[in-house]
Amino acid sequence: MPPKKKIDFAKAFEELEKITEWFETEEVDLDQGLKKFERGLELASVCKKKLSEVENKVSEIKKKFSDT
Repeated sequence: MPPKKKIDFAKAFEELEKITEWFETEEVDLDQGLKKFERGLELASVCKKKLSEVENKVSEIKKKFSDT
């Protein structure tokens, strides 16, 4: 299995929005929808992980400056 290409938050979020828009159309192909759903979950996981990392970093920064 080839290594997964790292996706940055902005690109993952943009692709996730496009998938969401696709599902809002009236003509949804079931097989294609399943593939897009799986990709959407992957992208959501990337975004969630990045947001968690940023949240932890913000907490560290706040703690650093509140101790002074």
